[in-house]
Amino acid sequence: VEQELISEGLPIDEVLKLCDVHSQALKGVVSENKMSSVAEGHPVHTFIQENRALQMEIAELEALFRRAKEENTANLINSFKIHFNRLTDVDKHYRRKENLLFPFLEKLGITGPPVVMWGKHDEIREQLKAVYEALNAPGEMSGEDIESLIELLLKPTMIVIEEMIYKEEQILFPMCLERFIDSDWLQVDRDSIEIGFCLYDPQVKWQPAAPIEIIEERSAEGRIQLPSGSFTIEELTTMLNTLPVDITFVDKNDKVKYFSQGKHRIFDRNRSIINRDVRMCHPPSSVHIVEQIISDFKSGKESRAPFWIQMSGKFVHIEYFAMRSDQGEYLGTLEMSQELTALRALQGEQRLLSYAKDEVKS
Repeated sequence: VEQELISEGLPIDEVLKLCDVHSQALKGVVSENKMSSVAEGHPVHTFIQENRALQMEIAELEALFRRAKEENTANLINSFKIHFNRLTDVDKHYRRKENLLFPFLEKLGITGPPVVMWGKHDEIREQLKAVYEALNAPGEMSGEDIESLIELLLKPTMIVIEEMIYKEEQILFPMCLERFIDSDWLQVDRDSIEIGFCLYDPQVKWQPAAPIEIIEERSAEGRIQLPSGSFTIEELTTMLNTLPVDITFVDKNDKVKYFSQGKHRIFDRNRSIINRDVRMCHPPSSVHIVEQIISDFKSGKESRAPFWIQMSGKFVHIEYFAMRSDQGEYLGTLEMSQELTALRALQGEQRLLSYAKDEVKS
């Protein structure tokens, strides 16, 4: 339904509003047959176990709500924080859907549901952020403050997470099980570890019924000759991954063709995005910005688009560059992201030898 609405030109914001109405109408109607036969270790089994763990945290919070009028305020807030912090782990669950499941759906021509569901993810993230800020606000909370926190923030957030669980298990996962082949699931399984799991650690490694080999693309033997020098494949790969920036290349047809794999990437990237339309690699709320950049780069109107954001206490600089040949032909767009917090804090000079330590990503 969402696919048809988007195809007919209905704005994404309106589709998001109708999405909840649609899922409510389907409650109790969609069959669960496909879900019952999923083997342990299969990516869908892992997603479902994560949902059960999320529901346990929601149940713990609901139990705390019932004790709110009797519990010591400080103890209650501390308990809220413990279970709420575990609930925020849902972000990894959503990122795996966005980066691993949605690309395969798009390749099958199914673009509506991923766009709508990603939009709902972002709404949930905003609600989680609001709860976090309220729980960690300075000063003591009164009984009335706690009641407002529960009714206005915590309960609505838990409801939308529960609704998303329903949409996944009644709509998204059955659709994926019906459409994906084993090699797709094998790649999803392989790439999941790069993002991580949500409140659940799979103990069984899934294997398809018939052996499948994911064929890696390999370049020809020998050196890559450039105008100013040459590299082996290993040298070039290591050099790009050693640079203190994240690099993503989008070709002139708006397809993602390459990303660097440094130790501490700022934003999620995995091989599922290769040959994916760049518009599908961003949240729906920012797609119009991506389209504007590409349009201005292709027309020659602009060549650089810098952004900087505060993210988890870090200063992150993101810049897009138009890549053009010597003749001025547009070849694609290069995205470069760098965490600059430490560099911005530098003062004076350092002329003596001093080795920098490789920081461990938190």
